[in-house]
Amino acid sequence: MQRVDVAWSIGSTNTELVGRPNPAPGRSEVLLAEFQSAGRGRRGRSWLAPPGGAVCLSLSWTFADMPRDAGALGLAIGVCVLRTLESLGIPDARLKWPNDVLVQDKKLGGVLIELRAESDGPAYVVVGIGLNVALGTELLEKIATTGLPAIDITSIAKRAVSRNEIAAGLIDCCIRGLIEFEQEGLRPFIEEWRHADALRGRLVGVQVGPENVRGLARSIDVGGALIVETPQGLRKFYSGEVTVRPAD
Repeated sequence: MQRVDVAWSIGSTNTELVGRPNPAPGRSEVLLAEFQSAGRGRRGRSWLAPPGGAVCLSLSWTFADMPRDAGALGLAIGVCVLRTLESLGIPDARLKWPNDVLVQDKKLGGVLIELRAESDGPAYVVVGIGLNVALGTELLEKIATTGLPAIDITSIAKRAVSRNEIAAGLIDCCIRGLIEFEQEGLRPFIEEWRHADALRGRLVGVQVGPENVRGLARSIDVGGALIVETPQGLRKFYSGEVTVRPAD
């Protein structure tokens, strides 16, 4: 660990770390915030959390060389989040491809990966993790209007869990996971991810640019691509926006 910083209020922990120099390979910088005024999810969406109501954490890491399966790093980090939750007595979380953490089909948090690589050289990554801890009824209802209901740790944990405990667990598990991923890619994580797959066997729509593909989700392949069974055959998706569709 190179350094850990905690900010009271910041635009985005990911943006702040992306703007810093790369840490040395094998070292990490961690930034946490009580409140993010410009917290981001995937595709630039805002991420809502009141001061003190969530874990807002970003962690930077430098791979000496571009790791295999680099595009699937978010899936591996999702498994690290689940490992952390399980260690805290929260065993029922699931993963929605590519990077949402769900409980009871409600969003508990998410992962945002930002990668900067050099040709034939090191790869610099910032891992952003947001977890809802204590949002309150009013904000939970507001988030539900966006189309994906939310849930928080306070409402599902079997015991009181502090944000410091959650953050420490995430940092430890993610650093271990990054070392494992650098050595072996997605392979050590894939079965855990498949076991926690929230989409498998469900009718989904996958939006990629102007195209919307509908079919049955069939989990992920060895490289982390989402496999969807369509009337035209199996399709693989390496990016896209996925929604669960009602059955006909």
